[in-house]
Amino acid sequence: MKTFVIAEAGSNHNRDFKQALKLIDVAADSGADACKFQTYSSETLYSINTPDFAGHKNIPDLIKGLELPREWQKDLKEYCDLKGIEFMSTPFDEKGVEQLVDLGVKRLKIAGFESTDFRFVEMVASTELPLIISLGIGFEEKYLESLEDIFSKYRNEVSFLHCNNAYPTPDHDINLKTISHLIKKTNHKVGLSDHTESTLTPCLAVAMGAVIIEKHYTLSKHLHGPDHPFALEPYELKEMIKNVRIAEKMLGDIKEKNSASELKFIKARRSIVAKRDIRKGEKLTLENITTKRPFLEGNISASEWSETLNQTASKNYKPDDFI
Repeated sequence: MKTFVIAEAGSNHNRDFKQALKLIDVAADSGADACKFQTYSSETLYSINTPDFAGHKNIPDLIKGLELPREWQKDLKEYCDLKGIEFMSTPFDEKGVEQLVDLGVKRLKIAGFESTDFRFVEMVASTELPLIISLGIGFEEKYLESLEDIFSKYRNEVSFLHCNNAYPTPDHDINLKTISHLIKKTNHKVGLSDHTESTLTPCLAVAMGAVIIEKHYTLSKHLHGPDHPFALEPYELKEMIKNVRIAEKMLGDIKEKNSASELKFIKARRSIVAKRDIRKGEKLTLENITTKRPFLEGNISASEWSETLNQTASKNYKPDDFI
């Protein structure tokens, strides 16, 4: 299965429309399947009474300065269509959900912090569009059960993304084994929303069974804004996606027969050969036979060693003759 790669532009447009278009260009040129923004408003996302946390001050004001102007969304989707990449955005309020549905998006994303807001999750699920949900802080059993109760009411195709909601996520906290756990635990597709700074993490996630990868990227880590420093730069995004595609090829299928490339080397297997001169009628023993490459048609394979020992030589052999 091809991995669905979401290039997460998020708020890295810095409220500059031309910068947003450049982000779409980068995502398309890198081979991503979707370019995703975020649809939120400071007033509906944070209370004015929000304290400072995670190293950020005046968070409602910070968020206000990062809002995607919603009048851009139609133009951004049309530009994505032109570039041959799917337009996505994560809604954070009811109006945002309605606007994106009206735009004709193919699927909706629910962010990790919002995955425990079951009121909001149910509102998004009621659209019956395919959903991608970052679990993040909401990975606990009780949250999964509540989510499953919601989805049982609707006809959504649901995918879960393992996620660590630290920005950036330290390598030792990404816990990729959670992916295989979720695959066994749920009946949904599973992927990774990755906030580490590594291009290697998504490839490892694919090896663990992830079929969706979401990764933040930027035009430059040096741009002003909270998400730029940990996001991938264009060349890194391209490298990451290239390596994801390589990982897909490497996974292949369960090996049931020799591959075409392997068959070219099949003669490098071992045959049973004479260790010294052997006369016809002599018993074959550890003293007079051994195994060496290659294996040719008509030879006795080294795999038949135990059946060959103590048999009688049918003719004379010289050292290194195939038995």
